[in-house]
Amino acid sequence: MQTLKIGTRGSPLALAQAHETRARLMKAHGLPEQAFEVVAISTSGDRIQDRPLSEAGGKGLFTKEIEEALLDRRIDIAVHSSKDMPTVLPEGLELSAFLPREDARDAFIGKTATRIADLPQGVRVGSSSLRRQALIRRMRPDLDVVMFRGNVQTRLRKLDEGVADGTILAYAGLKRLGLDAVITDLMPLDLFPPAPGQGAIAIESRIGDREVEKMLAAIHDVPTGQALACERAFLGALDGSCRTPIAGHATISGEKLSFAGLIISADGTESHEVSLDGPARDAAEIGAEAARTVRARAGAKFFDGWA
Repeated sequence: MQTLKIGTRGSPLALAQAHETRARLMKAHGLPEQAFEVVAISTSGDRIQDRPLSEAGGKGLFTKEIEEALLDRRIDIAVHSSKDMPTVLPEGLELSAFLPREDARDAFIGKTATRIADLPQGVRVGSSSLRRQALIRRMRPDLDVVMFRGNVQTRLRKLDEGVADGTILAYAGLKRLGLDAVITDLMPLDLFPPAPGQGAIAIESRIGDREVEKMLAAIHDVPTGQALACERAFLGALDGSCRTPIAGHATISGEKLSFAGLIISADGTESHEVSLDGPARDAAEIGAEAARTVRARAGAKFFDGWA
């Protein structure tokens, strides 16, 4: 193969993830940096900043242009944040590798208090995630939760400018950017469960591209792939769009998988949780079963607001 072209969004975090992928491929195959080209691609999700993604078209806004470049062979692989990936991919594409997962927890960055529980009554907390907004409202119904779009650096700048008194970002992204120092509190997984796929880097490629498949197999992390198969099955069986506040996290211990999932109303007043264990080889089936379980517990009326 000539130069392997790695497609990615152009944000600092996206580029850091592409560079991590390149470094792992270099090490696995003994190749120089010149054997790879990182291609930054502007996506609709990056350009739309004036409204929530749920109103603009959902998760696919962060992947559409990159996947078009992959199908057109302008790039050879695409590197994504797993939590940004729709559960249904374009025909001809697949998620062929996952890098070892980082810490999946959310991180709170507070200006007037170090923890959400200690914020003054009625202050503003910014987030663009419906899941995070709902979980914040469940913890502190008195807070004013406001929409907070932009990449990590943009959100931190907005915080410094006083747009909000606090925000929540993925711990993994802050770690990858070397910004751990801004974190004032880490949210426990049981109290503030993460988005399905959070903390994991996914690599997408064309189905049947054997040379690329062989290269990616050397850096694929099997436990992360199993955890993500479960979480994505849970997400896909429920809805899988940005219109639904859904959390899900699977962990692998040897051959065993443990999954915890949650659905929550946008205002945080109603939530339904599910926990399932089983063989890691049955990851997708466990995720789908967890979705059926939580859907039955919630009842049809709960989902009416998602239509």
